[in-house]
This record gives sequence, C-alpha cells and structure tokens, in this order.
Amino acid sequence: MDRDFKPGREFDGLVAVITGGAGGIGVATANYLLARGAIIASIDTSASLNTKCLSKLCDITRDPEVIKAVNEIASELGGIDVLINNAGIGAGGNVTENSDSKWMHLLDVNLLGAVRVSRAAIPFLRNSASPSIVNTCSVVANIGLPNRALYSASKGALEALTRSMAADLLSDGIRVNAVSPGTADTPWVDRIVAASEDPISMRAGLVARQPMKRLVSAQEVAHAIAYLASPLSGSTTGTVLPVDAGLHSLRIN
Repeated sequence: MDRDFKPGREFDGLVAVITGGAGGIGVATANYLLARGAIIASIDTSASLNTKCLSKLCDITRDPEVIKAVNEIASELGGIDVLINNAGIGAGGNVTENSDSKWMHLLDVNLLGAVRVSRAAIPFLRNSASPSIVNTCSVVANIGLPNRALYSASKGALEALTRSMAADLLSDGIRVNAVSPGTADTPWVDRIVAASEDPISMRAGLVARQPMKRLVSAQEVAHAIAYLASPLSGSTTGTVLPVDAGLHSLRIN
C-alpha cells in the first residue's frame, strides 16, 4: 500500500461507481462508502435520492449509454477507483417456464450489464492507485433452489466471470471480487413477495430456509462489498464472499 489510511476512512477521496445505486443494496453501499470518505456516482434507471451522490440515468443494456455515463463520471469526478456492479433483475420459474426473450433480457442485464460497465471503466481503473471491481452475485450460483433456473444461471455466469476477470486484470493491478448474498431484506424482495399468491407464506418460507432464520440486511451486504473494495484488502482478489446467513454451507435440519 502506498497510502496511509485512517481507520474507517480508507476510501477518502476514492471515486466509487455503483450500478443499481438508487435502490436496496446499492443505496446501502453508497451510504456506507460515503461515511468512509468515498465520492459516489450512481448508475441506474432511476435517479439517486441521495444528494451527496452524482447520479447518472443509464440503461446498462445499451452500450452507448454506458460509455457516456462512465466517461462523464470520470470527467466530472476526476477518475474512477472502484466499480461495484450491483444492478440486476430477478426471474422465477424452472427451465421450461421462461421464453428465449426473457432469458436474453435477464442475461443482458445481470451478466452483460456488468461486462459493459466494466469494459467502459477499466481504462480509468488502470490509472487508479487503488483499483477494485466488486460484482454482486448470489447464493443461487452455488446451491440448487427450486424455480430459479434463469436467475441462477445468470449469477453463476457472473461468478465465473469474476474469477476470469481477476486473472486477466492481475497485471493491471485491478482486484476483482464478488459478494454472494442470500435472500436480502430489500424493496426488490418486498415487491416479489407482494406479487406472490400468498405473500405471508412466501416471506415465511424465505425466512425459514435461512439457517439464521432471518433475511440478510442490505447493510450487511454493503459491509462485505466495502471490505472487498477497500484498499486495505489489497491481497484479496478472485474471491467470492458469501453473506447468506449460512445458507450455502450449513445444514441444520
């Protein structure tokens, strides 16, 4: 490490770009990093409500929009040090229950969205003294949950991409890691539960399958993202960090 870091302020002056920064885990991560000195830019289809964040409206399935947003952020904030590929959408159903168009759209967001934003940001990350990329994956990449074929495939591909990028970017000094949350207590999950036939039973089922018998908080995921992104974690790359209340590794029933 070439800089001296104050405890809790290791992100002082670093520019962090968060996709999906206007909701849920993205908001929690923005707030967490802001408190530790980071300068935050949010890329989302909705504007960030945090006035301390630079907000760029962008559809990450459209490469020209991604390039424009990333270039503007680097220009306005003086570079990019951290990229957090957090944007994503969900889908239910087994392998027979989603059309090709649904598969293509979800992969376009969850996988290729991270590819596009990373591709646009890497030239700026190469100029950083503390460059880092963190991808938001999911526990479904490692365990078989029913009716999650499409979503699981997208997150499994993102996890594999994380390790491949980590290997490819070693020579540039860019660390690439991922966080792997279990079911998180976010507005996105709330919407899925509310749209189900029996919201009370569905939420109870989500809680029951967690070994800790509660959902993961967005703040807990944000803390894990910050650990992976931190300059203090300079020897950590190619790592997928579970934050899933033990779901992927514990069997207690």
